[in-house]
Amino acid sequence: MNRIDEAFARLKETGTGGLMPFVCAGAPTPDALVKVLPALSDAGASVIEIGIPFSDPIADGPVIAAAMHDAIQRGTTPAQVFEQVRSVRDRVDCGIVAMVSVSLVHAQGGPAGFAAKARDAGFDGCIFPDAPLEESAELGAACKDAGLTCSLLIAPTTPEARAKAIAEACSGFVYMLARAGITGEQKDAPEIEARVQMLRRVTRLPIACGFGIATADHVRAVVQHADAAIVGTALVRRLDAAHKQGQPLGPEAEAFLTELSTGLVPMRL
Repeated sequence: MNRIDEAFARLKETGTGGLMPFVCAGAPTPDALVKVLPALSDAGASVIEIGIPFSDPIADGPVIAAAMHDAIQRGTTPAQVFEQVRSVRDRVDCGIVAMVSVSLVHAQGGPAGFAAKARDAGFDGCIFPDAPLEESAELGAACKDAGLTCSLLIAPTTPEARAKAIAEACSGFVYMLARAGITGEQKDAPEIEARVQMLRRVTRLPIACGFGIATADHVRAVVQHADAAIVGTALVRRLDAAHKQGQPLGPEAEAFLTELSTGLVPMRL
């Protein structure tokens, strides 16, 4: 079974939510992934989401957009990301999913070529944030052929019928946006109960919820309803601050995920 499917199966068995930390490849240092991935796995991540740097990130707020810009300036390429993941895959027990723009997919040999490279590097799935539903069939088929999951984004404003169609194009899990707009840390926990209930009506896939989740309290609010909470901006910012202060990245990543995990609670069924 795919590691992502295994992760969500374990969460279902225990009745608790999971954590899906997001990190930007190549940030805050060129080799950050090799230090951070094992640490996040050791800290109990269910799935780790790796953003492959792209010049025009979709819906990312200033923190992640700046991290991607800096990573590109340092020369980070998809090939380097694949190699770094491959180098630590045997030390990472959890699933790993690529957050990747379709432009990069086409630059890496198209859907089939990219999926094969991702699989060989040790990825378990892909998230395509800028893939329109109407153009996602080839991406989904390539991921399926490579044994990878394929996830698309469902916005807070997506009508139920279209949300159902998007979910049907997904495998592994669906990515539900907790808020409209761009990513970034927020003070208040998102209100997602009604939205999750709607998605439960149209799909049996697990629901991972991201955008603006930054604290253990936010995680607690999310996993009462969704299967997993995605934390991105807060972790990217924390790693950048640690680097600037000369602190090791691995222990910082592990400490922050351990802090967030105090918000993991049984889901409401």
